Amino acid sequence: METAIASGPVATASRHTFYVAMAAVFLAIAFGGFTPTYWRPVLSGTFHRPAIVHIHGFVLFSWCLFYFAQTLLAARGRTPDHRTWGLAGIALFSVMICTILASQVAVLNLYTQLGYGDAAKRFAAVSLTALPLFIAVFVLAIVMVRRPEVHKRLMVLLMTLLMQPAIARVFVALLAPPGAAAEGLPPPFVAIPPGLVADLLLVVALVRDWRARGRPHPVYAYGLPLAILNQVAMVPIAASATWMTLMDGYAKLFG
Repeated sequence: METAIASGPVATASRHTFYVAMAAVFLAIAFGGFTPTYWRPVLSGTFHRPAIVHIHGFVLFSWCLFYFAQTLLAARGRTPDHRTWGLAGIALFSVMICTILASQVAVLNLYTQLGYGDAAKRFAAVSLTALPLFIAVFVLAIVMVRRPEVHKRLMVLLMTLLMQPAIARVFVALLAPPGAAAEGLPPPFVAIPPGLVADLLLVVALVRDWRARGRPHPVYAYGLPLAILNQVAMVPIAASATWMTLMDGYAKLFG
């Protein structure tokens, strides 16, 4: 009994430490991943994109900082504050989704003017086909707010899904041949490897749970295959005539 009493606070502290560490990793990936293709060009004055792209970046980075702060509140036992600020999180997430949609329209219009309209429509599938999954995971996390063990794992799943663009920028910086940017957008399948690297974060969480609980948590057991399926299914969707028609209507409706 004494051992159980002594290990309880230690186990709780360990759980909190893990989620704070994951939040710090997400934050580092979000900022570090965009350094070669966004922060550095912005600081040097060589990044030229519509204003909505900068707004989207600001909101996305704000969301990562917000998630880190929320994780710290939970780790320090300030659950009421965590839930109160969660209302602001709902608003921030909603704005983030809106900026994704708006920035995609701006990028579509930009590349259409440059003569890469069809390629831009196909590549838009990388972001837009993931949106329903983002929204579904976030809504489920809000529904499960009274079940913290489920809620926090759903948020880890959501953050992992959001890391793919930042990791993809590292791939671009390290692997893209010189002058690739001038040749337009790549085919959508190039987003699969960065997506699989991002999924390794879920593997870490799953293995950690497996060791601590003796089995993987259902959020990770179902979330990891779903994330991979979403990333792979994006390629045939982007190549379909139906998707191109949808993108034509999307650009006209919001452009």
